Amino acid sequence: MPIHPKFEAAVKAMAAKNADQAVINEIIKSQDVLPTFGVNTPKKIAHFLSQCGHESGGFRIKVENMNYSAGRLMQVWPKRFPTLNKAQLYAYNPQKLANYVYANRMGNGNAASGDGYRFRGRGLMQLTGRAMYKRVGTLVKLPLEDHPEIAEHAERCLQIAGGAWKFDKLDKLSEDAPVEAYTQRINGGQVGITDRKVRFANVIKIMGING
Repeated sequence: MPIHPKFEAAVKAMAAKNADQAVINEIIKSQDVLPTFGVNTPKKIAHFLSQCGHESGGFRIKVENMNYSAGRLMQVWPKRFPTLNKAQLYAYNPQKLANYVYANRMGNGNAASGDGYRFRGRGLMQLTGRAMYKRVGTLVKLPLEDHPEIAEHAERCLQIAGGAWKFDKLDKLSEDAPVEAYTQRINGGQVGITDRKVRFANVIKIMGING
């Protein structure tokens, strides 16, 4: 039974033209698991779908792209790459870059451990860091820490996204919290806030929710 009469329509509205149909089918098929993760009111569903829609680029399960030019590295991580010379050491080298920028945080080991690249962003909610993979894996009973590539697949993608939602304590936010508050917990900032707000407004409209 659908958790909301307009859930399927909202999912399809969030999908990009090149969305993965297997992912869309899995989301629609597995929607009844969402209340388990605190996605249990129409407005919370709207927050969840709009944030997943943004993080996945319209329901394409993505692996984080770490293939940056030197100039772009200086824009994205200005404190880590204050000079062009340093940025050039990591430009167009995704594995080296991920191991450097994600080292010694989010449960990862040092750069030599390889954790940064191994636990780079994946899935509808872009799981990132060993600690997140481990905890979400426990929540959804999948060996994500040992096999992080599982988060790249359509199968169980909604459960994994729900686990990420709970990991970020989004289930504790009020349904009336602004999009900015949800974004802050997911992103640690406000990257992509315009798209996230547009998506949320669209889902609200489709589902007939009073904003």
